[in-house]
Amino acid sequence: MVSDLGLFVVGVAIATGIVGVVVPVLPGALLAWAAIAVWAVVVGSPTAWAVLAVATLTIGGAQVVKVLVPGRRLRDAGVPRRSILAGLLVAVAGFFLIPVVGFFVGFPLGVYLEERRRLGRHTSAFGSTRAALRAMGLSIVIELTGTVLGAGAWLAAVLMS
Repeated sequence: MVSDLGLFVVGVAIATGIVGVVVPVLPGALLAWAAIAVWAVVVGSPTAWAVLAVATLTIGGAQVVKVLVPGRRLRDAGVPRRSILAGLLVAVAGFFLIPVVGFFVGFPLGVYLEERRRLGRHTSAFGSTRAALRAMGLSIVIELTGTVLGAGAWLAAVLMS
């Protein structure tokens, strides 16, 4: 069995992972999954392994879905990969220039600048940027849902034991 302190540390790691999904400072979903995996290895019970399987399916499945669904929406909206790449590059630079919020400022700025260069008009570039922001938000919601479901499975197992 895991001590109360151990459960607290795992819970804090999972909570930090959930926050990390929304604020991309660290790999949130991976952190939450790793905390659950460590707990499952230490506990070693069939319930712990079942919780790890559920967490792996929900968190891992969310990682696949968060790439496929928003990507399809962007293609349907006519936003090219080059604009998304520009958004990601400026987001990474923004992350270091303006800690925490720089990613959220840089991504739309990068998409807008590339779309403005490509399309030449503000209204067209703004429409593409809005579609990219919606896709980014959808991606966060999908990852957050999978991570919270995995965390919920862990919490239910801990409370029932």
